[in-house]
Amino acid sequence: MTTGAVDLTELQRDAFTELVNIGVSKAAASLRKMIGVQVLLSVPAVEIVSQAQAARMIGEREASELVVVQQDFTGAFTGRALLIFPEENGRELVRAVAGGSLPAEEITELEDEAFTEIGNVILNGCLATMANLLQRTLRMSLPEVIRGDGYRIFRVVGDGGTDALVLFLYINFSVRERDIRGYIAMLMDLPSLASLKVLIDGFIDRAIGETES
Repeated sequence: MTTGAVDLTELQRDAFTELVNIGVSKAAASLRKMIGVQVLLSVPAVEIVSQAQAARMIGEREASELVVVQQDFTGAFTGRALLIFPEENGRELVRAVAGGSLPAEEITELEDEAFTEIGNVILNGCLATMANLLQRTLRMSLPEVIRGDGYRIFRVVGDGGTDALVLFLYINFSVRERDIRGYIAMLMDLPSLASLKVLIDGFIDRAIGETES
C-alpha cells in the first residue's frame, strides 16, 4: 500500500507533532496528579505507515509480547487510538504508579486495572487536547486492554478496513526517574486522514495569523 495520498508535508508533520506534544504534555500533567510524581512525556517523531508496516516496525523494535490500551474515537475524524508498551516496560509503569512497593503477584493482579486507568488518562488527555486545538470534539469509547504481537494489535479497523493507515508515534516516558518507552498509534482510514490534514491546515493558518498580528 502506498501512503502517498495522505503523506504530510514537512509543515503539516511539524504542526501535527506539535499538536501531539501539547496533547501528551497535558496527559502527563493529568497522570502526575493521579500518581503524585513528576511525569515527562515527549513525542520526537510521527510517521504514517500501513498496518503491515506498523506491525513490522514494532516487531523489529520489541521482541517481547506487547500490552496495549485501545480506545475508539469518533467525530471530525474517526479511528482507534492505541497506547502500546513492551510487556516489561508496561509493568515498570505499573510499578511506578503503584509506588514500587507492591509484591510481584499483586502487581500482576492490578495490571489491567492500572493499564486501563493510565491508558484512559493518556489517550483521552492527548486526543481531547488535540481535538480542542483543531476546534473540534471527539467521542471516546471505554478503554480495553489487549495483549499480543504487532500483527494482532494492528488489525483491520472498521468494516472495509483495507485502506486503514497508522499514525505511528514513538513516545519517551520518564516516571519516578525510570525510563519507560512506549508508542501511541492512531489507526485511521483514508477519509479520516484526509479530514485530519484539512484540520491541520486550519491550525497552521490560525497559528500564522496569530504570528502576523
